[in-house]
Amino acid sequence: MIRKVSSEGVGYSVADLNDVRYIFVSAVPRTNGDLLGQAHDALTTIEKVIREEGTHRSIIRQAVFLRDPAELETCKKIISDFYGDELPATAYVIQPPCEGKLLAIEAWGVSARNGGPCQIERVSENFVIVRHSGAVWAHCAGIVPQTQASGVYDRSLDAFNRMRDTLAAKGFDFDQIIRTWLYLGDIVGPEGETQRYKELNRARTDFFEGIPFLQKHVPPAFDGALYPASTGIGMSDREVMMGCVALASDRDDLLLLPLENPRQTSAFDYEKHHSPQSPKFSRAMGIVGRETTCTLISGTASIVDSETKFLGDVEGQTQQTLDNIEALIAPDNFSRYGVEGAGATLDDLVFVRVYIKHQEDYEKTRAICEQRLGELPTIYAVADVCRSNLLVEVEGVAFAKRRVS
Repeated sequence: MIRKVSSEGVGYSVADLNDVRYIFVSAVPRTNGDLLGQAHDALTTIEKVIREEGTHRSIIRQAVFLRDPAELETCKKIISDFYGDELPATAYVIQPPCEGKLLAIEAWGVSARNGGPCQIERVSENFVIVRHSGAVWAHCAGIVPQTQASGVYDRSLDAFNRMRDTLAAKGFDFDQIIRTWLYLGDIVGPEGETQRYKELNRARTDFFEGIPFLQKHVPPAFDGALYPASTGIGMSDREVMMGCVALASDRDDLLLLPLENPRQTSAFDYEKHHSPQSPKFSRAMGIVGRETTCTLISGTASIVDSETKFLGDVEGQTQQTLDNIEALIAPDNFSRYGVEGAGATLDDLVFVRVYIKHQEDYEKTRAICEQRLGELPTIYAVADVCRSNLLVEVEGVAFAKRRVS
């Protein structure tokens, strides 16, 4: 069901799920030229993979990891010119690729197989809708505030409102969001008498107040908190940027399971010394069908209970982070919620992003990830994590066949 390929400069995974094929590609330029040359190398590499896998014109979402914020507008034009009318929902993330290149690209694609229907509606550079398998998926990316306010709280609220309005224009409700990405420049830096990430959490808490997330598809016996999976991560500039995946479906066999980690305190139950308004997100979102489980894994770090482990030790933190992901996506964790036969292992990951606080820790972190995860499309980017003592954070997606007796 899943194939993974990795070679110099490119990695990709292909997951065949009944009548659709998902493909995840990471591309790092193999050249050392200017931005145009490096972008063209990465983009043509992705295009070659997509054509070889029979999924031409299937890219629905991408993240472009950019070293220099001054190159942003030039990069946008290069990407737009390359894709033309087939532009995916695109986030331009100011995080330097660890390999030293000017950019790196992660792309998600989906296409029909075995004659099944799959319709892609490209609404804008920030919004793509995909319809298949009795479900409608909304992909938002690169949502930035338009307010003139400078504070993180006000700019975050404005971005949340823009994301809600973007979804609403095509009939989606905000409570259908299953996964978010929240990027914040200088994430652990000061904001008045507090911290920028704490102000982002305050805005998220206030905006999420009263939203009945995911009510329609959670298991009947579920009695936990309902929040989307999420990553909150730093960028090299000072901006706020957001993205999300939302899901609408009338299928009565589809379960959405906001997962918590048995090794960790739920983020929304953190003590006030971590943040006066705790981060409102689930550790992962399980999408459980009759035959397949997809798990969207939130940004995960070296935290046990609610405290950082392996202070100053990037190798220890990387191992602990992967241990946490392993426990989070395990079948035993799904069973805790009364959902049997679901779950995954590290071998079922189809892509990961690895955020590393210090460039000099790249080789150590990469060696551990490659040893434990094997061949896998992976983006390594330099980024501040949401605690000053955290050195690495990992997110990803896993697909696994459901084992139902």
